[in-house]
Amino acid sequence: MALLEVDKVSKRFGGLQALNGVSFSVERGEILGIIGPNGAGKTTLFGVISGFTPPSSGDVRFDGRRIVGVSPDRLTRRGLIRSFQIVQTFAEMTALDVVTTAALTRRPIRQAVDYAAQVLTRVGLGSKLDDTPATLSLQDKKLLELAKCVATDPQCILLDEVMAGLTMAETEAPIAIIRELNRQGVTFVMVEHVMPVIMRLATRMVVINFGEKIAEASPDEIINDRRVIDAYFGEHLDA
Repeated sequence: MALLEVDKVSKRFGGLQALNGVSFSVERGEILGIIGPNGAGKTTLFGVISGFTPPSSGDVRFDGRRIVGVSPDRLTRRGLIRSFQIVQTFAEMTALDVVTTAALTRRPIRQAVDYAAQVLTRVGLGSKLDDTPATLSLQDKKLLELAKCVATDPQCILLDEVMAGLTMAETEAPIAIIRELNRQGVTFVMVEHVMPVIMRLATRMVVINFGEKIAEASPDEIINDRRVIDAYFGEHLDA
C-alpha cells in the first residue's frame, strides 16, 4: 500500500481552476519530486494534502486512511508534516524554542527541549540554539524549517521549495540531511525549482502545468519529455 495517495484532486478559487483532477501516489521511503511553472498549482496541492486547503473534489489518503477534512495539527501527529516556501518563524523565539514547539506534538516539555537540541545539532545548527531567526542566514533559516519538520517525528515530509534562494554550495547541507533522513525511512515529497537538486534527490517526478498533471516518470525521462520541455524548461534546456 502506498503511504500517500492523491486521487483526482481538484481545487477552484472562484473562477480559477487551480487543480484539475490531479492523481499520484507516493511509496514508503520514496523521494518524489513535483515540478512545474510558477502558478501551476504546486503549493495549492501541498495545501490540500496537508489539510490547510480543502479540495473542491477528489480524495487524499495517508497511511491507508482518508485525510480530507483532517486538520494540519492532527495530520502532524499522524506523521505528515509540511514546510513552507516562505520560512515560518516566531521572531522573538530562539531556534531552540521554535524547534521545541514542534517537538511538543509528541513529547512532554523536558523531553521536547532535549530532543529539539538534538535535532538542531543534527541539521548543523547546534551552535545556534540561542539565536533568533532574524539573526540567521537564509541557509540557516531553511535548515531551521527542516528541523521543525524533523522534530515532529514524521513519516512523510512535504518540502515546499526548501532550496529557493540558496547557492548551489549552500544546497549541499540540506541535500545531505534529506538523504540521511530518507535512509532512515522518512518519505519526502518535494516541490522544487532548482533542477540540479531535484535531479539528484528524486527517484520519481510528477510535472504539473495549469493545475493538471502532464507527466510522471523518472528524472531522466522527465527532462527528455517534449511536453515537459515545452511547458517548463523551454527552448534553452540544453544550455
